[in-house]
Amino acid sequence: MRIIDLRKKSQVTIPKEIVTELKLQEGDHLDISVRDGVIIIEPVAVYSKSYIQKLEDTVIRINEEPSKYNVGPFNSVEDAINYLEESDENNDDLDDEKKK
Repeated sequence: MRIIDLRKKSQVTIPKEIVTELKLQEGDHLDISVRDGVIIIEPVAVYSKSYIQKLEDTVIRINEEPSKYNVGPFNSVEDAINYLEESDENNDDLDDEKKK
C-alpha cells in the first residue's frame, strides 16, 4: 500500500511503480469512480463511435455465420476487421465475375 497526498486542485500522483506495472503513459485515459466509499481508478481505452460500430458489426457477422468465417484467432480487432473487409471484397469480385 502506498500513501499519496491530495494536492492543489484535487490532483494526485500515481506512484511510478504502478505506472510501470500497468504500462501507463502520459495521455492515457483513466476512469475514476467511487465504490463503497473507495476511490477506484481504472485505465480505459477510448474509441470513436464509428470504430465501435464497425467492431459491433464485425462481431454480429461472425456470430450470424460462424462457419463462413472459420479463421482466427486474430492478433487484434483490426486484423479481424481487415479480414472481413478483404473477404467481402473478394466475394464482391466473385459475384461480379459470375454475372458476366
